[in-house]
Amino acid sequence: MTGGQPALAVSLGLWQDRPPEEALETARTADALGFSELWIGEMATYDAFALATAIGLATERISLTIGPLAVTVRDPMTIAVGAASVAAVTGRRVDIALGTSSPVVVEEWHGRDRARSVTGLRESATALRPLLAGGKSDGDGSVVRSRGYQLRLPAPRSTVTVAAFGPAAVEVAARHGDRMVVSLVTVAAAETLAAQLAAAARKADRATPRLAAWVPVAVGGVELAREQVRRTLVGYLAAPGYADMFRQAGFGEVVAYALGRPHPRDLLAAIPDDLVDTMSVLGDEAAVCDRLAQYGAHVDEVVVLPCCTDEDPAGARTLRALAAWAAGAEQVA
Repeated sequence: MTGGQPALAVSLGLWQDRPPEEALETARTADALGFSELWIGEMATYDAFALATAIGLATERISLTIGPLAVTVRDPMTIAVGAASVAAVTGRRVDIALGTSSPVVVEEWHGRDRARSVTGLRESATALRPLLAGGKSDGDGSVVRSRGYQLRLPAPRSTVTVAAFGPAAVEVAARHGDRMVVSLVTVAAAETLAAQLAAAARKADRATPRLAAWVPVAVGGVELAREQVRRTLVGYLAAPGYADMFRQAGFGEVVAYALGRPHPRDLLAAIPDDLVDTMSVLGDEAAVCDRLAQYGAHVDEVVVLPCCTDEDPAGARTLRALAAWAAGAEQVA
């Protein structure tokens, strides 16, 4: 781990209360400020590969990580073809992140079975490697299967990041990932997950993969940013694993309320500011850098989700502040 100064990457928040096209402006800003990596997820707006292509053509140098992609929705062939397509069209480095996603996305939006998603995560990571390296697919798993396909485009040779939270997914990341990413975690949870990843890697006789944490961040404009993060947390409070984390952080009453399946509007109103502030990094520049350093004691990389509000369109002010902090740390080193 970095011991206080994590590497910084940027992820598009794809905030549902903001214009979808703002994501492209965030990408341009991150590129112009010298961030080395941009994460492009897939939510309710853009297809991730289409957006990655647009970003690659609209920026100069930033590398692209696409995902986490739901392994029970995207099969290894389509992921490999997508990565190779973006790399060929844009000339950029393209890496891939895999995850299990949520029941709402997988089961309701896509109508797919999520019952064996961790098995699918392991099988997808295994099947992708030869495809991304230019080999022929030969995966015959119980959830994920791909046989006989080989890329016609140049192989992107992408790394594979595994999104994990529970012990089974952490083990998949330790055995099959180049990196593990955790989303919306407290500093204490990041410490616990780092220890679990290291232990699982020792068990697998592998070097510990790098660990990244997705963290919502806002420098200034705290009130609007807090409301944006509060809306994001509605879907996490009752989720397996996350509910335990929130309880351990002292928010058991809110979790109990969420498990009762109230109307989302009522649950939103019940989320206290303290909970939002525990799960995000909001404040002036000094406070934000101090909190990011706390994460840096346990993770190698913080993937910044810049809050995008009317006070900070495209998260530009936040990204400028963080770029200056990162540059100052490099000069000291």
